[in-house]
Amino acid sequence: MVIQESAEDYLEKVLMLSKQKANVRQTDICDATGYARPSVSVAIRKLASEGYLEISELGAITLTDKGHEIADKIYERHTVISELLVALGTDPDVAMEDACKIEHDLSDETFSNIKKYYKEHVEK
Repeated sequence: MVIQESAEDYLEKVLMLSKQKANVRQTDICDATGYARPSVSVAIRKLASEGYLEISELGAITLTDKGHEIADKIYERHTVISELLVALGTDPDVAMEDACKIEHDLSDETFSNIKKYYKEHVEK
């Protein structure tokens, strides 16, 4: 299942926000990303039409199983990579930004090896 990087970012953001609040709305995504409401609206509608998100009548946005699969994968990559970079001495804010750039382009094999190294040498 291959989708665009920006779509992965939206799905990851919905997942992250859903960990903080019961109902995620477009305004929450706008606030968290700094994107304009029309841009977020178009992206969210497209992701919903493709079966990655559901939007309730009251505007609450939730991940479908299909959306969760991608969001969980990207979130795990982001978390492992950023924590590894921090363990290597990178400033946490820089590590978060760099992890966001790296998480989409790694092969599954490379990420698997990074994750294995992280678990064996960094994770506590």
